[in-house]
Amino acid sequence: MTTAAATVHPVDEKLPLPKLFLFGLQHVLVMAASPITSVFLVAGALGLSEELTVNLISATFLICGIGSLLQSYGPLSIGAQLPFVMVPGGAPVAFFMSIAKETNLQTAAGAVIMTGVLYWLLLPIFRRCLRFFPKLVIGTMLLLVSINLIKLYGGVIMGHPGSPDFAKPGSIGLALITVAITVICARVLKGTFGQISVMLGLLGGALVSAIFGLTHFGAALEGPIVSLPRIFPFGVPTFDILASLPLLIFCIISMTEATGQTVAIADVVGKEIDPAVDVPKTIRGDGLASILGGMLGTSLIITSGENIGIVQATGVRSRYVTAMAGFLLLIVALFAPLGRLANAIPPSVVGGTALIVFAIIGVMGINMIKTANLHDRGNMYTLAAALTMGLLPILTPGIFGPFAVSLADALGWPLIARFQVILNNGLMMGTLTAVLCNILFNHIGTREAK
Repeated sequence: MTTAAATVHPVDEKLPLPKLFLFGLQHVLVMAASPITSVFLVAGALGLSEELTVNLISATFLICGIGSLLQSYGPLSIGAQLPFVMVPGGAPVAFFMSIAKETNLQTAAGAVIMTGVLYWLLLPIFRRCLRFFPKLVIGTMLLLVSINLIKLYGGVIMGHPGSPDFAKPGSIGLALITVAITVICARVLKGTFGQISVMLGLLGGALVSAIFGLTHFGAALEGPIVSLPRIFPFGVPTFDILASLPLLIFCIISMTEATGQTVAIADVVGKEIDPAVDVPKTIRGDGLASILGGMLGTSLIITSGENIGIVQATGVRSRYVTAMAGFLLLIVALFAPLGRLANAIPPSVVGGTALIVFAIIGVMGINMIKTANLHDRGNMYTLAAALTMGLLPILTPGIFGPFAVSLADALGWPLIARFQVILNNGLMMGTLTAVLCNILFNHIGTREAK
């Protein structure tokens, strides 16, 4: 018995139930702000109803729970059997909103489903594409994602121009208070509480709003107790490959991130893996969770880098801890009052949280960019061109739209006008420009290419 127990790797260790619950709850608390923020971001930007917003919160937590269980248990080689927790990705949320704004929600949902399928289809060849996505390209994309989302959610905090609530001092003040509480918590608190500073900032902002009578949580207890997400909440999905290109191309970058995260978490838990075997398991889990998410109205659901730090900080390496987190997420998803409670939080408070969360994405991007040698002419022009083509549509919305229409009329090719979806998407334009410039400077005519 002792010999058998000694051969059990810590990642496969089954801890006592109280410890599983405590450590699993810790993972849930750290990642809980991500599903709530992502849904509020979409709901606020697209003007979704309260009922649909609560339904999407439930659906997002449900898919995060299912995805975490897949990654922890790894049935049929779907999931890495490593301590992963899955969350909505920041960049995919931005792409989802862009597609929905340019077309409609049915097309955005269809894009998520197609992207989930593409994960599986690209597995045999995706490694050959990795050299075209160095950290300079990925970092540029993350920086553009950050700028786009901060601008978008700044508008949510301000409100609609011309409305009575536009630029209300109370709304702006709540957002700033939320940011301040988050930063103070990150500075003062240590350990687990320091790791959930974003969530504490959200709760602190909500508490301040309640003290000043700006929020009423009594409605959270009204209505049904159980919440069941609806399949195809936006209607039957529309599959438009051209409109879905931003997410479809991001799929390759997401697979690259999944590779790094799988290797990183394996290193943290001290488990020897074969990347050629285990990385595809992670990607299959991402793909299946995203397909299910698209059917329930969410954006891509992917593995989280946040929980890797928790595993390293606590030293608790068991995958059954994240499995417990998955079960807890399912409970949160199906308990309707929790969704209504989250929906009662003012948009300005969620906006303040979003500003911090998505600014951190920009910091991650800058950190990646600075690993590249920007004194190198190719890298310098790659970054400059990508920021030029990416920032223009973000800072001057619709700048390329008339160009596409005029070109379509001049050439007599109406199909060109449909490329407005790409041209008006700063994230897509910036990422595509970075990839093409990287190929131009670092692959065409270089020793490697020869």
